[in-house]
Amino acid sequence: MPNAQSLKQRHALITGASRGIGAAIARELARAGANLTLLGRDAEHLEALAKTLDQQASICVLAVDITDHKALEAAIQQALSALGPVNILINNAGQALSQPFEKTDLAVWQRMIDVNLTGTYACTRAVLASMVLAASQGIPGRIINVASTAGLKGYPYVTAYVAAKHGVVGLTRALALELARKAITVNAICPGFTDTDLTQRALENIVHQTGKTPEQAYAALVSNNPQQRLVGPEEVARTVLWLCQSESNSINGQAIAIDGGELAR
Repeated sequence: MPNAQSLKQRHALITGASRGIGAAIARELARAGANLTLLGRDAEHLEALAKTLDQQASICVLAVDITDHKALEAAIQQALSALGPVNILINNAGQALSQPFEKTDLAVWQRMIDVNLTGTYACTRAVLASMVLAASQGIPGRIINVASTAGLKGYPYVTAYVAAKHGVVGLTRALALELARKAITVNAICPGFTDTDLTQRALENIVHQTGKTPEQAYAALVSNNPQQRLVGPEEVARTVLWLCQSESNSINGQAIAIDGGELAR
């Protein structure tokens, strides 16, 4: 188990932090001693989460949409002023829309790219100068992009989402090489279907579109996972925590699947 204060005085910024995987990551990093910037669109949920975290951590809550680049840059400057340079960036904010390709119009396509890929780019670019400076002064940096198994394989009816997540994996690999000599690692984690609100909406969509019962919809959703279950958000969060530890200094440019063996098939 990692030391309870292994990330003490590190500033971790988590996007999409209000619920699901983002909230689970916030809890893990707070327990490890990190100071946190919780960034997302839902101020009420962010504030509620902040109240549940380790009270030894300094916490900055920022309600902003990552597709509003001007507002995002202003918010991140606020985080830097409050907690200092960002040492750990978790690009977790994401969105998935499901449609057959012939019904995927340009607006849907652009939304998936804007949120999942360009949002990752924009957040990374906004914090990178501070991270590089801190790394040059002895505090290593971590950029962890929450992609998806959809960044490593194709799925039908989510072509725009799959394209965006493949882009996130490509960005991860390229930036890892660019920053390798600057004491900053860049990795992606690629969860399969995870027990979050996003997946619950996917289940509801299956029921609505196909007429399946909720039980049949669940069975269909987990059929790709050899363990026949949803991944737990806390499992993803613990992988993120591991990547933040000094023991993971040589893990760089990787896309780590958390999928019960789906991609082993």
